[in-house]
Amino acid sequence: RSREGAGQALWVDMYLDITDRLRFAILNSRPKSASNIHYFSIDNELEYETFCEDFGPLNLAMVYRYCCKINKKLKSITMLRKKIIHFTGSDQRKQANAAFLVGCYMVIYLGRTPEEAYRILIFGDTSYIPFRDAAYGSCNFYITLLDCFHAVKKAMQYGFLNFNSFNLDEYEHYEKPENGDLNWIIPDRFIAFCGPHSRTRLESGHPQHSPETYIQYFKNHNVTTIIRLNKRMYDAKRFMDAGFDHHNLFFADGSTPTDAIVKEFLDICENAEGAIAVHCKAGLGRTGTMIACYIMKHYRMTAAETIAWVRICRPGLVIGPQQQFLVMKQTSLWMEGDYFRQKLKGQENGQHRAAFSKLLSGVYDISITGVENQDQQEPEPYSDDDDINGVTQGDRRQALKSRKQSKTNAIPLTYALAVLTSALCSILLLSVSRTKTVLR
Repeated sequence: RSREGAGQALWVDMYLDITDRLRFAILNSRPKSASNIHYFSIDNELEYETFCEDFGPLNLAMVYRYCCKINKKLKSITMLRKKIIHFTGSDQRKQANAAFLVGCYMVIYLGRTPEEAYRILIFGDTSYIPFRDAAYGSCNFYITLLDCFHAVKKAMQYGFLNFNSFNLDEYEHYEKPENGDLNWIIPDRFIAFCGPHSRTRLESGHPQHSPETYIQYFKNHNVTTIIRLNKRMYDAKRFMDAGFDHHNLFFADGSTPTDAIVKEFLDICENAEGAIAVHCKAGLGRTGTMIACYIMKHYRMTAAETIAWVRICRPGLVIGPQQQFLVMKQTSLWMEGDYFRQKLKGQENGQHRAAFSKLLSGVYDISITGVENQDQQEPEPYSDDDDINGVTQGDRRQALKSRKQSKTNAIPLTYALAVLTSALCSILLLSVSRTKTVLR
């Protein structure tokens, strides 16, 4: 696309054929449509909202919007005789996201394999910068376009991705901080969401939600189990009284879990009858890491594919050393998954149960001493303040997400009313308490 000349880089326009009517182009300047050519760009329409140095991949809602846009153009009567060209400019980050969308369309709607889609996009000397995590500073782990295409293909294969039943309105509504900040990672199985607080309020400009905010949605979507990975900031009894199972598996913000925590998490999930809602402080690093362990074990996806998929569902998931942790766990999780499936098959056939049980005991021979369930008698709530200044990565990312959302979305009246109602209830309870004291 570019070559050195006269001491500076010279840009060379690149056109790539996707089908006989659809092309992808990387151009030096904005083109003009003609009677037989229709140009369009999504560079300023579908934009990634950065947390830190990350810039993609674009989320599932954007993939859906893009695919709908392409299909509509291809079916449009006014464009039946036109070549349709999706173009992007010189911004390398926007090029990578544009190529990601085109590749996803090829895999989802044109039936191309991930390798075929990738090969079309890298024709000649075309290259794209890889995607990085949402951490601060330098990065030593990247996911590529090919990782993303493999993730999308496997998500289709395993039923994670089905645009025929995709609810765009629900996705875009509940991903907003003021509406709960949650995303489905595996439909009907895993929700990743922002950690609840003791009460609904605005804190430093970003919304915080009480457990009650989520209860009705969780019940409507057959969520039966909630797993908390951060320190206690609400009373688990509020979920348990509503009929949910609740588990605490704390490990520090930005860190990686012990083998004991991974084992207990997988055991809980494998025995849960309904969907599972997982959260940490911001519902990104620790949450993404644990859900990724389940996906790698039960669907034999690579660490890179899994990280790509969870980020497509919920941007920002899995951060810093958590990426290398998943790479290190890949082989052992695959082996555990193989044994798990063999055990189920043995149970179904009514044979070899004892042998598989013994086999599994060797794989899972991990002590969980020191991991305590604090649901029965919990201490007073306290912050997840593992950062030296008391401000965690989760805090920073929540604030960033809320600020970016607030630029385009005013806080809804329903949320404002919820905050007001919570405040009034607190005042009323305080008033009643003082009255009782006076009467005594």
